[in-house]
Amino acid sequence: MKRILVPYDFSKVSEHALDFACQIADKADSEIMLLNVIEHPTADSFKTLGMQNVDPMEQIYIKKMYETVQAKLADVVTAAKYSDDKITTKIQLGNPFNTIIDQIIEEKMSLLVVGTEGAEGLNEFFAGSNAEKIVRKATCPVITIQNKCELEPIEKIVFASDFQHTDDDFVSQMKDMQKTFDAQLNIVKINTPASFTSTRHDTKQMEEFVKKYSISNYTIDIYNYKNEEDGIIFYAEDVKADMIALGTHQRKGVGHFLSGSIAEDVVNHSQFPVWTTHLKD
Repeated sequence: MKRILVPYDFSKVSEHALDFACQIADKADSEIMLLNVIEHPTADSFKTLGMQNVDPMEQIYIKKMYETVQAKLADVVTAAKYSDDKITTKIQLGNPFNTIIDQIIEEKMSLLVVGTEGAEGLNEFFAGSNAEKIVRKATCPVITIQNKCELEPIEKIVFASDFQHTDDDFVSQMKDMQKTFDAQLNIVKINTPASFTSTRHDTKQMEEFVKKYSISNYTIDIYNYKNEEDGIIFYAEDVKADMIALGTHQRKGVGHFLSGSIAEDVVNHSQFPVWTTHLKD
């Protein structure tokens, strides 16, 4: 986990993401890049930067916006609480979603940590719908965060799956993440009326999964609920988990381990940090 990308727009959720990324970086000896994306200017974007009464159609002010953002990012990285962290900054002009996805590849990022307002958030970039798109398209693992989160209390990570398919690369990355956090993996099958299977069947599947991948420090559970996405979140609440780990399918936004766009729904509604990464087609 050498390089961590943190999209940063000076909002509280992006600050939470940076704080959490710094904790990971301290433990994994990683570098952090703060990325700010300047969109084509609007009246609202000028107000956010503290610039009033500016005609957003005037391209000359893009330079002024760049200089303003550059100064504000410099204030962030020189703040006392980040003094021991290796943080660089980058400013790009363009569409935030596309730019973030491109920068993951261009900068060879190992992890993306992004703040999100969730499904009920404001109509801004870090609203849930945009976080959902990032989770679907990012080519590296993603951790989405809605609230301030500390690394050290992360002791339980919920991993939900239907266990019908396995992905060696995915499991390897999940085990690395578990090792970084030194956490217990709570492995769970969400049993729903639409896809009911017996306890004996599910227990056997999970035991075979654990044996195949030499999983350690884990528990196995079956949780009954009417749908998978709410079942995952409610199970995490019931076991007092600290994080949720899920796989997603890049091409369709559909998990091989889970049916439907469940990972994206969980990202939108979970108050827990959610770690996601892609499964092979």
